[in-house]
Amino acid sequence: MSRRVQNTHIKKQVRSLHGALIDIIGVFNRRQGDEMMIREAGISLDRALFPLLVGIERRGPIGVVDLADRMGRDYTTVSRQVAKLEALGLIKRHASEADRRVSEATITPSGKAMTDAIDRARERIVGGMLASWDDQEIEDLVRLTRKLADAMTAPGEAV
Repeated sequence: MSRRVQNTHIKKQVRSLHGALIDIIGVFNRRQGDEMMIREAGISLDRALFPLLVGIERRGPIGVVDLADRMGRDYTTVSRQVAKLEALGLIKRHASEADRRVSEATITPSGKAMTDAIDRARERIVGGMLASWDDQEIEDLVRLTRKLADAMTAPGEAV
């Protein structure tokens, strides 16, 4: 009986959750947000390359096709942008150990220094947004967001 009640409650909340996620994704995808983060980090990087560099640092080594898919971008565009990151010395491409036909990208020490500066800027910006939250609320947000992300990315799951 309690399972049925829980499912009814979830049905009522899915639309609100989806709306909140769309709002959050919208903020992350705004051009002004990336530009502000780059400025706050004190780095010089084309705005279009910024999320790719961070994605490679967080998920690398990562294949270009996988990176493009995660970013919701066309493979050919991402491939050109990854080549730019490599030319800047921020990432390195190499053949995958698992499949030599796949080109993977990894962060270089220069790229890692840049993403570290971005992380410090993000901590300042998000810290300001969460300044009025208590420690337990922040811990709950992080724990539940990770739990949702894990559920959404589990094999066989699709939204």
